[in-house]
Amino acid sequence: MIKGTTIIALRSVVEKRAVIACDGQVTMDTVVIKSRTRKVRRLYNGTIIVGFAGATADCLSLLDRLEEHLEKYGGQMRRAAVELTKEWRTDRVLRHLEAIIVCAGEEGLLMVSGSGDVLEADDDMFGVGSGGVYALTAARAICSVTELPIIDVAEKALEIAGGIDIYTNTNIIMEEVSW
Repeated sequence: MIKGTTIIALRSVVEKRAVIACDGQVTMDTVVIKSRTRKVRRLYNGTIIVGFAGATADCLSLLDRLEEHLEKYGGQMRRAAVELTKEWRTDRVLRHLEAIIVCAGEEGLLMVSGSGDVLEADDDMFGVGSGGVYALTAARAICSVTELPIIDVAEKALEIAGGIDIYTNTNIIMEEVSW
């Protein structure tokens, strides 16, 4: 399990938008080093948003490579993600990177991992990181009983995760994309 962050990603075909939200906490061992870190980014002219969990340098290295693939394949998120995982699995240096990337846009919602997985969410929701399962569970519960916009669901889900997971705070940072 990747500790030290929580990412929740939601996509709504009805709202024609996706949101990825993260907490801001960076923890080293048992000490909070920083409380307002941005673990979400916009790529490909702002049309794709990504969230990342894992070793920071590893995540940023992979985001650079993902962006290169997005440029190469004209913003095709699935194709770029597949090509990134091929490279990630076969490159001797890259395959030791510890990270998970969640990408969202008009094309879908994907989770990309170093084990070579490119997964599409069954229910347009992903939660990753140490508090990811709490945020995902909260988001599913909220969506089952309300019609809140996904941006509000993401915020509430992270607040809940921040109250449970010691590696997650409630300094929430979000990015959203519409199409």
